[in-house]
Amino acid sequence: MIEMTVADGVAEVVLNAPERLNAVDERAIGELDAALAEAERLADTGDVRALVLRGEGRAFCAGRDISEVDPRDDDVQGYLGGTVEPVLHRLARLQVPTFAVAHGACLGVGLGLLIACDIVYVADSAKIGSPFRNLGATLDSGGHALFFERLGAHRTMDLIVTGRLMTGDEAVAAGLFSRAFPADEVTDATRAAAHAAAAGPTLAFVASKRLIASLRDDRLGLWASMSEETRAQAALCDTDDYRDGFAAFQQKRTPTFTGR
Repeated sequence: MIEMTVADGVAEVVLNAPERLNAVDERAIGELDAALAEAERLADTGDVRALVLRGEGRAFCAGRDISEVDPRDDDVQGYLGGTVEPVLHRLARLQVPTFAVAHGACLGVGLGLLIACDIVYVADSAKIGSPFRNLGATLDSGGHALFFERLGAHRTMDLIVTGRLMTGDEAVAAGLFSRAFPADEVTDATRAAAHAAAAGPTLAFVASKRLIASLRDDRLGLWASMSEETRAQAALCDTDDYRDGFAAFQQKRTPTFTGR
């Protein structure tokens, strides 16, 4: 179900089970984990400098594949806590900029995969929300945190209790994700952004990624975050990209960034 290709420094990871809207079971999550582990390895060698995550067919990912799940003996803790959460952590920790293409259904674990990416470009017709009321279940994979942080308590509970799905346009207007595009343009737009990032100063991008993670997870205040920015900038001074970026500016030429 999970496929990965690498071209020009960009890894493209594809959820390829369109017949079930790319819903994922434990096997699919294991394949995704293996693909991300390989992307990590290639990032360490410099062969991957950005990553795109997308779904084949009519949807990005409709969530967990429950077609063969018996609710009487369902090990939700094992599936979510032992299988899904580690993969979301791995994706979020990748030391390259990560992009997601969100189209069609982006629900449950699918929403969690979007949350774990750095930049999410959304089809205007995408469907994002919490349909779990129909299962007697609750939103998972980080959805509560995303909605509460961006929408507040009342709008989060409205989505959860009504099960209403937001369009991609609505989700971007509400500040959930980066940009909205027509459905037939979103994949190409995301690929173009990923390739541009891969040709850029990726060490600086990753430094910002770490700072943003600290702001989110550790709740750094203004002065603490300013100190972290200073340390990050000082570390970048020792990189080839920093030196060439400055020299290129002074010499009025285009810099050549190598990720070193």
